[in-house]
Amino acid sequence: MTPEDIIDNPKKIKIVQIESPQIPRSLDDVDAAIINGNYALEAGLVPAKDALGLESAHQNPYANLLVTRPELAKDPRILQLAKDLTSPQVADFIRKNYQGSVIPVADSQHD
Repeated sequence: MTPEDIIDNPKKIKIVQIESPQIPRSLDDVDAAIINGNYALEAGLVPAKDALGLESAHQNPYANLLVTRPELAKDPRILQLAKDLTSPQVADFIRKNYQGSVIPVADSQHD
């Protein structure tokens, strides 16, 4: 998406396109910004606390997915990884280390 994709801007907000990794460094120069969570975290921001708004995790089309080639779909290593990624231990690790800025798959079903 680019500023040219904007159909209507009745408030005449000036939209400036900045490369995603640069946005956190540009915060002092703008009134508001939309920052990918990974870049916000790398910049020391805590999206769950610093953001004015967050997109919903429930049915989010941009959630991370575990994907493999069809011939590996039943590979025990892939099956174990899928099990581990959705385990309570991983969910607890995510909750503890990301304080709401990253949502474990178990929690995304309920927001």
